Amino acid sequence: MILLNFFFELTPLENPVFKFLVILVIILFAPIVFNKIKIPHILGLIIAGAIIGPNGINLLERDSSIIMSGTAGLLYIMFLAGLEIDLSEFKRNIVKSFVFGMYTFIVPMVLGTITGLYILNYSVYTSVLLASMFASHTLIVYPILSKYGITKNRAVSIGVGGTVITDTLALLVLAVIVGLTTGEVNNQFWVRLSLSVIVFALVVIFVFPLIARWFFKKYDDNVSQFIFVLVMVFLGAVFAKLAGIEDIIGAFLVGLALNKLIPSSSPLLNRVEFVGNAIFIPFFLIGVGMFVDYRAFFTNMETIAVAITMTIVASLAKFIAAWLAQKSFRLSIDERRIIFGLSNAQAAATLAAVTVGYNIIMGQNPDGTPIRLLNDTILNGTIVMILVTCTIATFVAQKGAHNISISERPEHEDDENDLDERFLIPVSNPETVDELVNLCVYLRTRKDKNGLYGLNVINNTTDDPGLEAQARKVLEKAAHAASATDIHLNKLLRYDINIVNGITSVAREHHISDLVLGLHHEEGISENFLGNLAQGVLLKNNLTTFIYKSVQPLSTVRRHIVIVPEKAEYEIGFLLWVVRVWNIARKSGAKLAFYGSSESLKVIQEIKTKHPIDAEFCPFDDWNDFLVLSRVIKADDNIIIILSRENKPSYHKNMTRIPIYLNKYFKQNSYILIYPVQIGVSENESLIFRNPSILEPINRLEEIGKTVSRLFRRK
Repeated sequence: MILLNFFFELTPLENPVFKFLVILVIILFAPIVFNKIKIPHILGLIIAGAIIGPNGINLLERDSSIIMSGTAGLLYIMFLAGLEIDLSEFKRNIVKSFVFGMYTFIVPMVLGTITGLYILNYSVYTSVLLASMFASHTLIVYPILSKYGITKNRAVSIGVGGTVITDTLALLVLAVIVGLTTGEVNNQFWVRLSLSVIVFALVVIFVFPLIARWFFKKYDDNVSQFIFVLVMVFLGAVFAKLAGIEDIIGAFLVGLALNKLIPSSSPLLNRVEFVGNAIFIPFFLIGVGMFVDYRAFFTNMETIAVAITMTIVASLAKFIAAWLAQKSFRLSIDERRIIFGLSNAQAAATLAAVTVGYNIIMGQNPDGTPIRLLNDTILNGTIVMILVTCTIATFVAQKGAHNISISERPEHEDDENDLDERFLIPVSNPETVDELVNLCVYLRTRKDKNGLYGLNVINNTTDDPGLEAQARKVLEKAAHAASATDIHLNKLLRYDINIVNGITSVAREHHISDLVLGLHHEEGISENFLGNLAQGVLLKNNLTTFIYKSVQPLSTVRRHIVIVPEKAEYEIGFLLWVVRVWNIARKSGAKLAFYGSSESLKVIQEIKTKHPIDAEFCPFDDWNDFLVLSRVIKADDNIIIILSRENKPSYHKNMTRIPIYLNKYFKQNSYILIYPVQIGVSENESLIFRNPSILEPINRLEEIGKTVSRLFRRK
């Protein structure tokens, strides 16, 4: 008893070190404890916040530090939702997102207004504002979907897009109700709001990407880039507030605006997600939990009745909206669960509405107490509703995400006889290491953490002892660059008589499928480089080989100009390089522009119908007039040229002049030269048949298998 009295005398904690320590301990152990009893970690953090908050044991107050960190966490959730969404999928589902947004706004508004007027007997203003609270929702469960790796699923795109629609409308209702109660709603109000919102959206969508592209091209420091992203998120939130809408809408739009500049496989996204999931988002969830007051159940019967009514109506309305979306768009039951889970959790926007409504004084009672637009009963009922809806949403979304992740898992994923794709990067120049590793990350199809090899070959006729130390330092830098994307790089140091022999030996020993070579961005490609390469590495290794010169980061590229030689589709490695190019475009978000013969383009277009991507096709078959392409290649374009070894089906004699053209006319562009796997080069040509998973570029092995079979039958 004495210890308890001593404890309560010390609470709430005021020492910032103690407060931060308590929160870190909760973030560390709450997910572990609650996962053991099958409670999702997100809900565990909310419950932990309720326990330590002012309505629990009062260990911590919900002071300005908690509010600030929680606000950052909420903005982070919305920003990540916009950043991680598949833009091509989002564009395809934008109409569906709008329709669902209207479903999940109109249904709660109708049911909520009727409930407020005829069941709870509130005024029109109170009933409409109460209904807007039911209509809005918070993406509490989004981190769960991200954890399961299904954020690019169409249901997630529809749900996230619908969130922006309904939250915008719900918060607009809040602004109108506040204006009506204060007498500020007039024609000038609507004109000012409309113009400010339009200007805000145009600035974020069109100006922010220009600023970000300039910054990422000019500054490659990891810390500077991360801080820049945070600045853009909060700047977008501030602009949204100035425009008269909620800051969460601004954060989401910033995510959409920077989507293509922060690719899914980039180290920058890895850092953004890590900090958000480790610190900011847990702070927000704990802050939400601090609102929960279990004593609200024991206040009086009216509070219990209002809380139960609000919870039932809000959840029922969101379920009806999700069910309508399922029937309208022919979604599966698990996709309906995802949409319902995303839209049922009431938190941030709901809290904003109830706080504003509670602070609006409509008059006074005879005893002098204020008449509030939303009274204490609704305030307490809202807290109960938040806890219950977050609980329901978390369990439902987790079940749907689990089922979808299992159904989308490729059948061959666990096949032990399936060889992994393996990339070999010969590294010697520390200045090109990061770009080469990032290119491999873009090229990869597999999501595992292995399959990357860094090689440094030392001439064994040299006695310089410093070469080995320098080689290990470069390999360590490559490993560090790979680890930033959560990939393990195998460091290989080889002594050999020359570099070609070293590369060839390592490629055979480790069953390498792709070879990535780099050029320094300040140096050109010599005229005899390709000839020496063909006589060396290309002749002895029948691998898909990439020669990369980086002038700007891949994430800042607007278009990839892919130049395809005639009869490229006849090469046995045709599908292999198409897969890699597809991966580059999917992960960078940039558009593909194919230039080639009509026959080659027709085959690639057939692949595009199976695996949609943003691409255009332009006829080009005169390699003797190669420089005509200089008219269409612009700044921020990356040039991808498909080449061929001599005397192979797609070889053209003018390919030997490519170095001259690149050095003279395309100095300001990054480029990738690709040599495909070709028949008759070496004994390794059966690799692609022993490793069929390489032939699966985007979706499932069965689909690409049909494409491959059809293409080879045609030949």
